[in-house]
Amino acid sequence: MVSPVHLETTIPSDTAEGLAAQEKLVSLMERFEYSGRDVFAMRLSLEEGITNAIRHGNKFAAGKVVSISCDIDQNRMRVVVRDQGDGFEPADVPDPTSDEFIERPSGRGLLLMRAYLDHCEYRDGGRCLIMERERNSLLPTLND
Repeated sequence: MVSPVHLETTIPSDTAEGLAAQEKLVSLMERFEYSGRDVFAMRLSLEEGITNAIRHGNKFAAGKVVSISCDIDQNRMRVVVRDQGDGFEPADVPDPTSDEFIERPSGRGLLLMRAYLDHCEYRDGGRCLIMERERNSLLPTLND
C-alpha cells in the first residue's frame, strides 16, 4: 500500500510549466493505481484548472505564479490551484450549452470540471480552485 502524499509546487504563468505540473500529478494517480476513468477525469480537470489560472487569472504575466497543492491517498485526490489574478465570479460565466454560446470554441472548462469532479469549488474571489476526485467515482453521469 502506498502512503498518502502531499505535494506543493509553484509554477510561472507558462502553459508548458502547467502541463509539466499536470503530468506530475497524474503520475501520482497512476502510482496509487487509480482507474483509467479517474485518471482521465482528473487530467482533463487539471488541464482546464491550471490553464485557466495561467491564461485567465494571471493573464500570462511573467511576474505572477500559480501555486498548486495536492493531497492524494487510496481514496481521493484533492488539488488546490491558486493564481494571482483579479479573480472572477464563476456564476457570471455564460452557459456554453446555451444557443448563443454553443458555437464558441472555448468556455467549456468550468462545465467539464463540474461534470467530472466530485467537488469543484472556487474561493477567494475566483483565485482559488479546489478540485476533488474520489477513487472509482461514477462521474460524469449522462442523462440521455
